[in-house]
Amino acid sequence: MFLTSNSGLGVKEKTGHLKQLADYRENTLRKHPELRSLFIEMTGKCNEHCRHCGSNCGDFEEVNPLTAQEIMDFLDRVKRDFGTDKLRLCITGGEPLLRRDFFEIMNYAKKLGFKWGMTSNGTLITDEVAEKLRQAGMRTVSVSLDGLKEYHEWFRQSPGSYEKTVKGIRALLENGGFEHVQITTVITHKNIGDLEKMYKEFGKIGVKSWRVINIEPIGRAKEQQELILSKEEYRKLFDFIREYRFKGPMEVCYGCSHFLGEEYEREVRKWYFLCNAGVYVASVMYNGDITACLDIERRPELVQGNIRTDDFKKVWEEKFDIYRTDWRKTGKCADCEHYSFCAGDAFHSWNFDEMEPNLCFKGILF
Repeated sequence: MFLTSNSGLGVKEKTGHLKQLADYRENTLRKHPELRSLFIEMTGKCNEHCRHCGSNCGDFEEVNPLTAQEIMDFLDRVKRDFGTDKLRLCITGGEPLLRRDFFEIMNYAKKLGFKWGMTSNGTLITDEVAEKLRQAGMRTVSVSLDGLKEYHEWFRQSPGSYEKTVKGIRALLENGGFEHVQITTVITHKNIGDLEKMYKEFGKIGVKSWRVINIEPIGRAKEQQELILSKEEYRKLFDFIREYRFKGPMEVCYGCSHFLGEEYEREVRKWYFLCNAGVYVASVMYNGDITACLDIERRPELVQGNIRTDDFKKVWEEKFDIYRTDWRKTGKCADCEHYSFCAGDAFHSWNFDEMEPNLCFKGILF
């Protein structure tokens, strides 16, 4: 047990905050959702083949992908209906830089006044690309680096990718002008023993933020159970993040997923858990389908519409009921004393067939 708290808060104070957040979620946010982050999946294509990919990128043929003009016309409507002051575009894939018309689209987004960030595997980022990203108005970027060289290339099934990714991160840092350049690492049973080595190695690159997340039992990872962490390894992961969070110039933090219990909440990230899907977050898939979070299982009943045929503003205001109603208090969650805090936990790890979470930290962290 640590003698100090990153948050400076005791369990009693955190519990009070969590109760307030639960009340806000049920009585305000679900009734009056506010679109803050709009994810746009530029492509389902990827030049890597990651063993954990939740979207199974690269394993399917794109069917009727959006054209650049369709995306730009959509951005026109989003600006008209939602404005650009409070809304952030989150550009993702696949690997978004594989789109030949990527910069045409993003320069147009800048012209409209959108603030935007991107997730990337970094392998296609050169000095020239970094400069073009800066000119197109990119503010933030998270680059995936999943371990030291041998493991990273095994995990991403992409020989030679480690050096390319590191060079891409350095190009972003050296060209400057970005608000936030972050490394994101997925921790599995096979690389958790390298946490301290990664901390030292990634710190040398020069980033100020390292986002550390556990592998999720979704997508390809469901077929590779040998990568899933054990109970002891989960605690090791969160103890590491808590200890190293502010230890040096590179902040270590956890991602947005999962209710972690009162001991770990606010100790490994700056916010309390709240699944943003369908209340703060919406996404547009490469083919125009409208959904909540792109990590959520791709099931027909979860698609809320399509930007080619439906008015996005109307869809946001009148649909997304599955994310704004309390239907997951069932099965294992029915009598859980923590349900008011997690509300069934993250939607992306919910098992819609078994009607229970694929991953719950009750019994692991609390």
